[in-house]
Amino acid sequence: MSSDPWGRVDETGTVYVRTADGEQVVGSWQAGSPEEALAYFERKYDGIVVEIGLLERRVKTTDLSAKDATTAIDHLRQQVDEHHAVGDLDALRKRLDALVATVDARREERKVLKAKQTDEAKQAKEALVAEAEELAKSEQWRAAGERLRALVDTWKGLPRLDRKSDDELWHRFSHARSAFSKRRKAHFAALDAQREEARKAKEKLVTEAESLSGSTDWVGTAARYRDLMTEWKAAGRAQREAEDDLWNRFRGAQDVFFAARGEVFAERDAEQGENLKLKDELATEAEKLVPVKDLKAARAAFRGINERWEAIGHVPRDARPKVEGRMQAVERALQEAEESEWRRTNPEARARAEGLTGQLQAAVDKLRGQIDTARAQGNNARADKLARELEGRQALLDQALKGLEEFGG
Repeated sequence: MSSDPWGRVDETGTVYVRTADGEQVVGSWQAGSPEEALAYFERKYDGIVVEIGLLERRVKTTDLSAKDATTAIDHLRQQVDEHHAVGDLDALRKRLDALVATVDARREERKVLKAKQTDEAKQAKEALVAEAEELAKSEQWRAAGERLRALVDTWKGLPRLDRKSDDELWHRFSHARSAFSKRRKAHFAALDAQREEARKAKEKLVTEAESLSGSTDWVGTAARYRDLMTEWKAAGRAQREAEDDLWNRFRGAQDVFFAARGEVFAERDAEQGENLKLKDELATEAEKLVPVKDLKAARAAFRGINERWEAIGHVPRDARPKVEGRMQAVERALQEAEESEWRRTNPEARARAEGLTGQLQAAVDKLRGQIDTARAQGNNARADKLARELEGRQALLDQALKGLEEFGG
């Protein structure tokens, strides 16, 4: 019989292993010596030890699932429990029990982690839904559309929840996207309709603009083109290609008209520039009549100058006030000379002026006498009062005398 600390072989070749519960039969060995039998079953024990070590490392260092780990543990425990190895089987059971505890702890950790991840995923999806529902109201069509597409990609990257929760949130999310798409489609359909109306309206404006391009009614047609431009802006935008084509036609028609008008106006401006030179010369000739010495001759000369003035024609609009103002100043001077001459030669006016002057002179003389009397009597207050009144009468007398001089003294 042969034995070691963990097993023995009896005389019949039966191999035993020692355990805490006593000896257990490992197997029968008939092919060799007892030492070889013990060595064979010890190698089987070493194999189990290696497998347990490998499983411990996998549980510790990899993401081996609890289910697969438990299956592997049960397989090894079965080998240990079947006693087909010689060695410290109780120690292996303890290692397997510890491994079970580790797997259970890992399972609980993963359960907590999964619950946390699920809760975070739910919060994230609820946030996506809330944002999508807010975006569904937006009229920032491009930005909102791009953001909704980004939210879909974010949604796909999140873990699934339980079916009910996931389906409810997805339904709200999908409904928000559909609502936005429906509003956007309706908006652009209405926009297309508006642009088609704008195209029709602008087509009419272009037709009229083209029909006016050959007009020579420079003022009326230019005003109509301004009105057409106002109507163009009020019509709104057509589709881009149509808008560009219509605008080119509209602008082209205007360019034809305004180019022709520009040529005519350039010729007119040149002519009016020459007219201005002639009128400036006449204004200078008229200004030599002032101051008026011989009214009759000056008036005749001015009539001749004015006849030549009227025959010349228009001058540039911006120069007109100045040159016409020079002629009007000469005309006013002639009118003032006529009025002065009339006053000087009018007997009734002269008589009235002389009468007024005489009355004022008498009043002044009287006041001077009263002042002398008051001062002789020592009444200086009355004298001062009369002196102030005298100043006013004397001013009126001086003015009347000046007016009388206009009648020839």
